[in-house]
Amino acid sequence: VTPELMIKACTFYTGRLLKNHFYTWRERTIPPINGVDPLVEKMETAAKYDNFRLQRCAFHHWHSHVKAQKEQQKNTLLRIQQMFQCYKLMIILNKWREKAIYKNKKRENELMLKHELQLRKWRSKLKLRVSAKEEMICPKQDISEVFLVGEIPAFDISQLPKRAILQIFSYLGLRDTILCGQVNRSWLSMTQMNSLWTGIDFSTVKNTVTDKYVVSTLQRWRLNVLRLNFRGCVLRMKTLRSVSLCRNLQELNVSDCPTLTDESMRFISESCPGVLYLNLSNTAITNRTMRLLPRYFHNLQNLSLAYCRKFTDKGLRYLNLGNGCHKLIYLDLSGCTQISVQGFRNIANSCSGIMHLTINDMPTLTDNCVKALVEKCHCITSVVFIGAPHISDYTFKALSTCDLRKIRFEGNKRITDACFKFIDKIYPNISHIYMVDCKGLTDGSLKSLSPLKQLTVLNLANCVRIGDMGLIEFLDGPVSTKIRELNLSNCIHLGDASIAKLSEHCSNLNYLSLRNCEHLTELGIEFIVNIFSLVSVDLSGTDISNEAFCKGSMILEHLDVSYCPQLSDEIIKALAIYCINLTSLRIAGCPKITDSAMEILSAKCHYLHILDISGCILLTDKILEDIQMGCKQLRILKMQYCRLISKEAAKKMSSIVQQQEYSAADPPLWFGYDFEGKPLTAERDTIQLKDSELTLKESAYSSEEEV
Repeated sequence: VTPELMIKACTFYTGRLLKNHFYTWRERTIPPINGVDPLVEKMETAAKYDNFRLQRCAFHHWHSHVKAQKEQQKNTLLRIQQMFQCYKLMIILNKWREKAIYKNKKRENELMLKHELQLRKWRSKLKLRVSAKEEMICPKQDISEVFLVGEIPAFDISQLPKRAILQIFSYLGLRDTILCGQVNRSWLSMTQMNSLWTGIDFSTVKNTVTDKYVVSTLQRWRLNVLRLNFRGCVLRMKTLRSVSLCRNLQELNVSDCPTLTDESMRFISESCPGVLYLNLSNTAITNRTMRLLPRYFHNLQNLSLAYCRKFTDKGLRYLNLGNGCHKLIYLDLSGCTQISVQGFRNIANSCSGIMHLTINDMPTLTDNCVKALVEKCHCITSVVFIGAPHISDYTFKALSTCDLRKIRFEGNKRITDACFKFIDKIYPNISHIYMVDCKGLTDGSLKSLSPLKQLTVLNLANCVRIGDMGLIEFLDGPVSTKIRELNLSNCIHLGDASIAKLSEHCSNLNYLSLRNCEHLTELGIEFIVNIFSLVSVDLSGTDISNEAFCKGSMILEHLDVSYCPQLSDEIIKALAIYCINLTSLRIAGCPKITDSAMEILSAKCHYLHILDISGCILLTDKILEDIQMGCKQLRILKMQYCRLISKEAAKKMSSIVQQQEYSAADPPLWFGYDFEGKPLTAERDTIQLKDSELTLKESAYSSEEEV
């Protein structure tokens, strides 16, 4: 190939190659006239997407704004409705309050009017009674006054139905029944009804009854007698054998009878196989009597061997002989310190159906004793261990196999909060808890007790480590709606905060004791008076005053406000107006109480059975006349350290009441005031102490000493 042809060929090839690359570049660079550029399409798509995002963001902000506006409008409307309802309720509440105040004021006015009328009649009756002693009633006397002092028309009680007569005479003791039979023939026939002699209580006349009368009475009523009580009677062996005449006997109490022997019990057991209740406490019985019990008393259900120290573990083993005492439900072994662990094991083998167990005053009782008893006695529902210092939390663990309903411990230092840790799961049906003077219990125990749903009685007196926090946690549980009796005496750390909670939750509380809770103030006591279900209140030793006393508790029956020196006649007046159903009142250590207050009390509270006015130094003989006239049902009267009450007036009163305590000595130092009612100081305490040494030598008069 020539060079010219080679140049020509290379030029052609290079031109061709450039032409192909140029066409390719042009096709890629210059879009076709009729086609759509992909980049433009992508840009449009990107623009649309960007616009959509902007619109969505703007819409989201707008939607949030609208939603917030609507929520704000809704809240505003709801608030307006609430304000309207609140305003409406305020109007209703104000009207109700005005009406309630009006009714309350009307009720108080009616009570005050009634009180004034009764007091006026009382005073007129008292004046007429005094004048009647001096002269005859004037013919021109007002008819209403004559009605007040007129004699009650004669009425023959024998005209009443037999059922009513029986009900009346059933309240009398043996001595009173005998005296009633000496009135006349009709009264004698009434006292000879068979139903009145099903139960004879010789213990009430143990100092005067003779063996001859006991034997004759049992011979006459031998077919009717079901219950006999010889507690404390000193009778001959022959007299005790006469009990065997009563073959239908079901209950026998020969406790504290020093003349009771195994031989006497042999005659009784052989002739009275139907005995269900047998009390042998504090007698000289031995294993011979224990051998008789399972042989003759097959139906025995209640047995008391308290303080019988002459039988041994072997005697308890006899309970399983013959038919055995397998029906025994209640067992009292208090003070039987001679019983060992083996003895309790013998009881478990013989009496596996025991439900109620009482073991008091037994320092030898240990956890192992209880464990040996519980191994076979799974029916125990109540235990009472008072004076058993060696019992610990382990006993509660051993009793977990039983369905306990009632526990009672006292004076135990080894019991801690651990015993109550799982009490709601172990003892869900427990209803009574008495843990008095157990120093190891703290607020944790109350917290553990709060889930209980059946607890009605709680006594934690002298548990000094319990405070407001524990009581508040206790009341937060379901137990607060069921609790009916609460004793927190001497729990010195309790204050107003827990008492406020108490008044809010315990609507069924009937019995409350906050004795010597010194941190309670007027505010706390005002919460207490709002518990209208209270029947008995003990606020002695607190700072209660007249302003805080309850005016609405119409059902109050027992009140103890002793050693509250701030109280005056106003509290007695409030009691006389609002609490006329009082049966027990204790105002000892209240030096401001006067005769006028007691006059009002005697005029209104006619159901008083117990009255304690010890240390009320301003009271005189006049109150005894008022009490004798108004409080016909008074049984117990205590008036220690009442200097202005004479011995002669107290002696007259002793023949009216059943029990009386009287002393004209000065109040002791711990009363906190002298014979004039003035608070004691350090210097006067020393003088008072010297004087008290002399007054202690003087004898105090009482009705029992007079008898």
